[in-house]
Amino acid sequence: MKIDFLTLFPEMFSAMNCSIIGRAIENNIVVLNTVNIRDFSLDKHKRVDDYVFGGGQGLLMAPQPLFDAIDSVRSVDSYVVYVTPSGEPFTQKIAKELKEKKHLIFVCGHYEGIDQRVIDQRVDREISIGDYVLTNGELPAMVIADAVIRLLPNVLHNEDSATNDSFENNLLEHPQYTRPANFRGLEVPEVLLSGNHQLVDKWKREKQIEKTIRVRPDLLERGEE
Repeated sequence: MKIDFLTLFPEMFSAMNCSIIGRAIENNIVVLNTVNIRDFSLDKHKRVDDYVFGGGQGLLMAPQPLFDAIDSVRSVDSYVVYVTPSGEPFTQKIAKELKEKKHLIFVCGHYEGIDQRVIDQRVDREISIGDYVLTNGELPAMVIADAVIRLLPNVLHNEDSATNDSFENNLLEHPQYTRPANFRGLEVPEVLLSGNHQLVDKWKREKQIEKTIRVRPDLLERGEE
């Protein structure tokens, strides 16, 4: 998979070179590239924003630099994602859909967002990582990319672990423990030490349901749809 990040701050993406994602890059499982939107500005000062028609606070990213930046990397295999608070909520289901794409292009907005004509003509999907507003689109783009990359073959040492993640089957992950079995008088549930895999699986399932009911009952309702 190839991922292009269209951004005003390419240096932010150095964080993607760490840990599991860094190894995926080293192993050529994924290729990450940053494209500086300012490089495509025709303004002598490399300006990429302007005032909003109809009034309103703040500035808007102009269409010309964005159209040209997208078209510089876009091909028939490309899928363009604009990260924005007004997009559809990002979920594990969407991450699985995106991992099937050969080439992802993330458009990282700033200011009040981007000109609607870019969205209408070049963007395939608008995605939000939550009901809040950030100062830039780089952080949510990295969040989505991380969630997608970890699902690619050979990225995780134990690929089966992804099937037990939170949100699989609309359930949250069960509680987990490691050694020592007794830490400051706090004991690991006895069933996990029993060696009885059938009982352990039953306990895990029950705890998944309990936690989901307590923390995210909406996930269970979603599963009934």
